[in-house]
Amino acid sequence: MNPTILSGTRSNIALAAAALRRGEIVGMPTETVYGLAADAGNAAALAKVFAAKGRPADHPLIVHVANTATAKTWASVWPETAQKLADAFWPGPMTLIVQRAAHVLDAVTGGQSTVGIRVPAHPLALALLKAFGGAVAAPSANKFGHVSPTTAAHVAAEFSDSNLLILDGGACDIGVESTIIDVSSSRPRVLRPGRIRSDDIEQLLGVRLSSVEPTEAPRVSGSLDSHYAPRTKTLMLVTEALNLFLDAARDAGKRVGLIHYSSQLSTKRVKQRVTLDGNNAQQFEHDIYAKLRMLDDAALDLIVIEAPPTDGHWDAVNDRLRRASFSSR
Repeated sequence: MNPTILSGTRSNIALAAAALRRGEIVGMPTETVYGLAADAGNAAALAKVFAAKGRPADHPLIVHVANTATAKTWASVWPETAQKLADAFWPGPMTLIVQRAAHVLDAVTGGQSTVGIRVPAHPLALALLKAFGGAVAAPSANKFGHVSPTTAAHVAAEFSDSNLLILDGGACDIGVESTIIDVSSSRPRVLRPGRIRSDDIEQLLGVRLSSVEPTEAPRVSGSLDSHYAPRTKTLMLVTEALNLFLDAARDAGKRVGLIHYSSQLSTKRVKQRVTLDGNNAQQFEHDIYAKLRMLDDAALDLIVIEAPPTDGHWDAVNDRLRRASFSSR
C-alpha cells in the first residue's frame, strides 16, 4: 500500500468527495496545516481517523464546513459573539467553540457538551467540502503528537503504509494551526493561539478576553503539554544559554541540528542548521514545521531551537515550540 497524491483538478476533487461519502479518510490541504478529513457524521469514518493517527478517543476533533450557515447547524446555540467573529474571520484560521447540536457525535467532541467548528480559507478545502456536501472532521494529518504537515509530501510520509488519497494544495499559506476561541460561555477566551491574535479579537468585540483556567476550559486539539513534537529529542533555549550548551553537546559528540535567528551564535558546533527570520513572526510560523521535519529526518541526536521573541505576535510560535520540546525537559 502507498498513499496517492492527487492534484486539485475537478475530477480529483470528485474522487476525494466520493471517498468521503464511502466513509474513507482523505488528506486535505487547508491554509493552516494539512488535515486528515472524514465525514463528521459517520462514526465508522471517524474511528478510522483515530486509528490512523493513534489519537486518544477523548481528544476532540474540529469540524470543517463550507460556510457559516452550515456551521450554525452544528451548534445548539449560536451566540452574537460567534456571528461577529465568523463575519470578521471566516473563511480563515479561526475555530469557534460553541455548544453542540443534538446530532453531533461524541467521537467529534470527546464526549463534551461543546464542539469546535471552522470554515477553512484554502480554495481546495472549500471545493472538497462543497463537492462532498457536508462537514468533515479534520485533525492534522500526522501521527498523534508529531509535527503537523504543511505539504502533501509530509502527509504521505506520515502514512506511507496506507492507501490514503491526498489532495495536493501546495505548501500551506500559514503553517500553524488555527486560533481556537471559546464562545460557549458568557465571556470569550482563546484556548489555542494562532494567526488571529488575542488583541485582534478584543478590538473586534470591544471586550477583554477571559483568562483560561485549565480545569474549566473545554478540551481542544493541540492542548496537551507535549504535542507538535519531532521524534528527535528537542530543546528550546534562550539565546544567552545556547553557545555554552552547543559547546557541551559538541564535546559530548552529539549530532545537533539548530534552528536559530540570531547572528551571535557560532554555528560551527552543529551538524545542520536552519536560519529563520527573527523579525517576522508570520514567516517564522510558515516555516517552522517544515524545518522541524527536515531536521527530524537528518539522523540527529538532538534538535536545539533558539527561543523566539515573546511579544504577542509570537504567541502561536512559542506555544507550538514549548509543546514540541516539552517531553525533553
